[in-house]
Amino acid sequence: MLCSGMTSGQLTVAVRSRKMSATICRRMKAGFTLAFVVCCLSSAGVNGDSFTVLQAPEFVSFQKGDWPVSGEKVPDVVALTMGFSVQEDLLWPGLQAGPLFQRPRANVLIVVRGVDNLSLSQPLASYPLENPVPFTLDGVAETVHSLFSEYTPVVLQLAPSEERLYMLGKANAVFEDLPVTLQQIRARLSQDGSVLTSLPLNSLSRNSEADLLFLSEVQVLHDIVALLQRHRHLAKDFSPDLYSLELSGLEELNRLYGKDSPQYRDATAILASVLQKFGEDMYRLYGNRAVVEVVTVKNFEAPLTRKSRSILESKQISNPGSPYNLAYKYNFQYAVIFNIVLWLMIALALAVIVISYNLWNMDPGYDSIIYRMTNQKIRVD
Repeated sequence: MLCSGMTSGQLTVAVRSRKMSATICRRMKAGFTLAFVVCCLSSAGVNGDSFTVLQAPEFVSFQKGDWPVSGEKVPDVVALTMGFSVQEDLLWPGLQAGPLFQRPRANVLIVVRGVDNLSLSQPLASYPLENPVPFTLDGVAETVHSLFSEYTPVVLQLAPSEERLYMLGKANAVFEDLPVTLQQIRARLSQDGSVLTSLPLNSLSRNSEADLLFLSEVQVLHDIVALLQRHRHLAKDFSPDLYSLELSGLEELNRLYGKDSPQYRDATAILASVLQKFGEDMYRLYGNRAVVEVVTVKNFEAPLTRKSRSILESKQISNPGSPYNLAYKYNFQYAVIFNIVLWLMIALALAVIVISYNLWNMDPGYDSIIYRMTNQKIRVD
């Protein structure tokens, strides 16, 4: 009955509108599907400029989320995971407070420079890294050394590409055979136990300087685990250990070949598998009580350089970071130290006044037993 009241033209328009709506629905479904696939692919690996936690004990609680962490706050995160205090409160919800009497035995931080997409299988947590400025763990190393100096903890900071090495405590005895310079590392690649015999090099060449730099960094990771396996007792002592490694081999490969080259892709896959195994080995050596983090940075915003200037160029100011000669900001310990010094000086001043008054008004013949005994001896004589 309804169709009999419609003309042929109206029926044709209705059919066309239904076909167009069906086509639009199919296109929208295809668009949502494509967006979902893109999101899944983007979350499958660790993108550039990220802070990833590979291993951590149960009492170090990292919350899963997309909270960004600033590059300059990474040393504070490392210090808090080891149970140390920091000067400023870390307003970052990614790390929750843990038990007071449980600390990890080691913290291993690996900085990978020049990476665009590093696929790490099943990390505990991953966070975007904002403001990727250069940072060091010198403050954390000094804290470990000052608090546990009598136990001589292992502190190792190494950057093979820059031939930069800092060892403290028992690390001097454990890692004395660790190759440091590029010449030593390349010589190590030709010896027994080299990673060249176990890694699938594919497009990487043994005759290229950039390829050898990347492979030498992988060799250093392998040798660190091998040396710790010989000295397992160091992973069971009371003092916490600290490792800070900086790898820039991928950055050289990206500069030489490009990120779309087969050399860069093969190196990225090799490094991802090596880091995964390195984190598992370090976690197992320390009795499942080690924290292993990976920081991936494509480019640092500013170079880590140490500038010097003559004292004759300008007059010195109390705060070099302020052009207006302002004083330093007080830290949270100022009030505590001020009260301790103030009341101690008041107590000493009152004690001096009371002692002086009593000495001035003391009666030698009545108050002092020394003078009484002297008087008795005089009478006897």
